[in-house]
Amino acid sequence: MNILSRRAVITVGLAMVAIIATAQGPRVEDALPGVDLHGLSPAQKATVQKLLSEQGCTCGCAMKVGECRMKDPGCSRSKGLAAVIVDAIRDGKSEKEALLAADNSNFGKAAEGKILSDAVKIPTDGAPAQGAANPKITLVEFSDFQCPYCIIAAGELHRVMDAYPNQVSLIFKQFPLDEHSQAALAAAASLAAQRQGKFWPMHDALFAQRGRLSPAVISGIAEKIGLDMKRFDADLHSPELQKIIVHDIEDGERAGVAGTPTLFVNGQRFNATLTLAVLKPVLDEELKKIAK
Repeated sequence: MNILSRRAVITVGLAMVAIIATAQGPRVEDALPGVDLHGLSPAQKATVQKLLSEQGCTCGCAMKVGECRMKDPGCSRSKGLAAVIVDAIRDGKSEKEALLAADNSNFGKAAEGKILSDAVKIPTDGAPAQGAANPKITLVEFSDFQCPYCIIAAGELHRVMDAYPNQVSLIFKQFPLDEHSQAALAAAASLAAQRQGKFWPMHDALFAQRGRLSPAVISGIAEKIGLDMKRFDADLHSPELQKIIVHDIEDGERAGVAGTPTLFVNGQRFNATLTLAVLKPVLDEELKKIAK
């Protein structure tokens, strides 16, 4: 079965905004409907454009704020988030402080006020896992090793795991996207490494490349982390690993995954920016509920 044929279909617009955000950077001259940049310096305008290309909209559109403003000018959430970010930068706040202000605003909550959706069942048998042996909270992440937002999320999830070493476990599910040419190969490489007990070293090394992946780079990583290369090469293109990837994609589609990264907290989809700052109060609230 061809992996690409079973992958989720992601809009061209979303793919393009990811490419623009990571490869070309924001363009100050691109006006966004309803975004008032009056009074900002050129440097501040550039910062705002950058943040709007990174911050996810909370209306459920799966787009970043800047793209949502362009494609759906009537969206009150992207307009509100943009205004909060602009005001914070105008007031001299840092990028981190501006994004935090947006997350903590009334517009930062997921549509209908639900940061966590209703729980769904996600098969995880055999999937790579790390963290607490007897977790109170299980995180399931659907991810793509070439996705620019997954690269950022990987660092944030490391921070989450460091903050909750005895309470949280993290399970990784493959969801390579069509627009990322090496994502399916990287997914197979991570699973081949898992067969030798080195999924997480491969996971970290793949993300450390920040999307700059190729067969040669992936093979070099496998050698560097000490894999048996003959076994790795045999596993890399095996039908068994392709089936695992296909099943992960199908599991994600059944759970409503439409893009990456998508995180589930005890089976509940997390509908907000995937950062420790935003996720921590959600996890703390879940732990309180469990303790009752």
